[in-house]
Amino acid sequence: MIGVAGCGRMGAPMLDALRDGTSHAMGFDVVGKGPDHITTDLDAFAPQLETLFSVVRDAGETDALLFDTQNLIAVAPNLRRIFICSTLSPRYVHTLRARVPDHITLIDAPMSGAQAGAQDRSLSFMLGGAQGDIDDAIPLLSLMGRHFHHMGPYGSGMQAKVLNNLLAASHTAMTRLVLDWADATGLDTDRLLALIETSSGQNWLASGFDTIEFAKDGHAADNSIGILVKDVAAALDAAPDGADTALPQLVQATVRALTPRR
Repeated sequence: MIGVAGCGRMGAPMLDALRDGTSHAMGFDVVGKGPDHITTDLDAFAPQLETLFSVVRDAGETDALLFDTQNLIAVAPNLRRIFICSTLSPRYVHTLRARVPDHITLIDAPMSGAQAGAQDRSLSFMLGGAQGDIDDAIPLLSLMGRHFHHMGPYGSGMQAKVLNNLLAASHTAMTRLVLDWADATGLDTDRLLALIETSSGQNWLASGFDTIEFAKDGHAADNSIGILVKDVAAALDAAPDGADTALPQLVQATVRALTPRR
């Protein structure tokens, strides 16, 4: 059985894509809501689990899932492959290899595209692992995404993801500031976004402003803006020794200060 743990904004549509492509996919979430194929019952999820996609929020929830509260490493006897899809510190991801038994294949497979990409199955995956393991994984990942970037050995995908998200956070911060300034000067923001799309300021948030689910949100601990703040923290945790982190910290503070856009 293929399992998705963490069936929220990203995990639920990923599970739907897997279920459309295979008859043996099931979700697990600690929140008691959702359709019948998403369970809160570990006894219904763990025994037949062979491949796990972990899409939980952070390192604490990953620890709970694999080693502590749910402890799938101990209670899923048939588990043979884990995809780490959450955006986590690369330093933490590297520590998982020593904690997970050697007979279980570990692939870091964070993705980009937001909820819209998960829903239309166009996600971009950044992958870290042995070439053979990645080759074996592509048919399954192809059910959920369109772009697959093998960045190198285990851990490389997560390193690439936090750097990508650092750029995404900077685009979010600056695009929102630009739109607020446009409002203040009486400029039509729809026309400005159309201009940006064909000009040097083009970026992912501006291009997808009407489809990205968090484009107009303010910061909250449990929403996608809050997750973006967490992702910048993951990048900072893996910053090279001696790196100047002033700009990433400013971007993080700016995103944390965002208020909803009407």
